[in-house]
Amino acid sequence: MQRRIGIVGLGIMGRRLLGAVRRHPGFEPGPLWDPSEAARERAGGIAPHATIAESAAAVIAEAEVVYLACPPVPRKDYALQAAAAGKPVFLEKPLGVDMAANRDLVERLSDAGVPSAVNFTQAASPALAEIRRALQAGEMGQLIGIDILVNYAAWPRAWQAEADWLRFRAEGGFTREVLSHFLFLSARLAGPLRPVWARPSFPEQELAETHLLARLESANGAVVSILGTVGGALPDRQEVTVKGSRRSYRIVDFYQLEVSDGGPFAVARVPDGDAREEALHAQLSELAICVAGQPHGLASVEEALAVQQWIEALLVGVD
Repeated sequence: MQRRIGIVGLGIMGRRLLGAVRRHPGFEPGPLWDPSEAARERAGGIAPHATIAESAAAVIAEAEVVYLACPPVPRKDYALQAAAAGKPVFLEKPLGVDMAANRDLVERLSDAGVPSAVNFTQAASPALAEIRRALQAGEMGQLIGIDILVNYAAWPRAWQAEADWLRFRAEGGFTREVLSHFLFLSARLAGPLRPVWARPSFPEQELAETHLLARLESANGAVVSILGTVGGALPDRQEVTVKGSRRSYRIVDFYQLEVSDGGPFAVARVPDGDAREEALHAQLSELAICVAGQPHGLASVEEALAVQQWIEALLVGVD
């Protein structure tokens, strides 16, 4: 049975998921809404037969599952409206930028009892699954630590230009938008983290960070090191290196998995077709399980809350 998934927020993330929904056997496009006419038109080009709703409330009322790809601040109200209507909720990350509001949202979603999850793209990724398998099988040896490196020539990136909020400190920045994915992945491998040192740099009071150096640690001593920068004539770079005493893995640009036993990194896995499409399909398959009320591999709202606590601490700075 296909479930109608309604989407609030038709920017790049909303449209990407919409395209994947059209190709997934468990879902079909439901009502769509965005305050931007241009975004609504682009979404209509992806799913011509989908209904463009008159409001977010109309999406929530008509859909069977609600995906919230809008900016963080209005997301809480929409999520609670969906929960009150008994609709499963799939939230884009970050969970939110106000930690008190985040904790209240998680508590109220739990009380509502509706299926809910957060869209950290690594959750169902084959790359993370392979690293976890190798770690649990002892093939990696001891988990030494995780290095996270991101470099961007400009922020937001050119393809994110329509999401103007990403360039402002209040809701945006690469730490919330990108590093949250990699801290989620780190926690799935190393366990809960504790920020022990962080230095963010902001070019202007209202604009998002341009640099971040940080160190987090797990309970068993694994160190997560972060280097993030914006600026320079260079290609975008997004790498997560999971270091083991016998074998290490590196994820490049979210989906490309490489492995090393001490020598040069080599390809560890060839995707089944387009790597991003493969990951989106896997996310939707897990979402179908979540909506059915069964145990699933997606990020829980509790996991997302923990990640956001670390993210907001890094953005304030830790001594």
